[in-house]
Amino acid sequence: MMELVLPEHLAERITELYARMEDDYNKVAGALDFSCVGCPDNCCDSYFQHHTYVEWAYLWRGLRMLSDEKREKIQKWATDYREKCRQAESRGERPQVMCPLNEDGLCILYAHRLLVCRTHGVPARMRRPDGQMLRFPGCFRCQELVDEREKTGLKTPSVERTSLLMELAKIEQELLTYRRDLYPKVKMTIADMILEGPPTIPPHCEG
Repeated sequence: MMELVLPEHLAERITELYARMEDDYNKVAGALDFSCVGCPDNCCDSYFQHHTYVEWAYLWRGLRMLSDEKREKIQKWATDYREKCRQAESRGERPQVMCPLNEDGLCILYAHRLLVCRTHGVPARMRRPDGQMLRFPGCFRCQELVDEREKTGLKTPSVERTSLLMELAKIEQELLTYRRDLYPKVKMTIADMILEGPPTIPPHCEG
């Protein structure tokens, strides 16, 4: 099958979108006086699954910038990650395993980290297509700050994810030439994206 290549103009739009996400995150974090500095936890062991081809392809842009030796190490870590997740799920537990892109507490592909990685931590909200509003409280440390603020009557700021996700969906549609319904759904961890290789075009969508 042919690789689904991320065109440069779409890569630029993803980069711009990620910059907006970081700006929104920093504004909320600043308002809450929230920082990860000194935190005893590491959010990189949180279990996330990702759902877009465009982020999968963007991640591989970053992976290809690494040396062959580094990619081989990451693939070994990804294999270990997937096996530990499988074991946890077989016990009926939600996996809590360090991301294969984390080395010595830092993200190897920080500039290419995905949407969930960029928005996790501070309060956020998102309006679904059916109108239902979903709210995300942030990490445990941020929730403690919010609890203290609300005791004094202060309102809690949050990142509005709706417009960010809508823009991501537009870029995804353009990448898939507006044939998203013909592609299999994506439900993958970062380890899966690493081990499966870059995304490919289904045979019936080629040409």
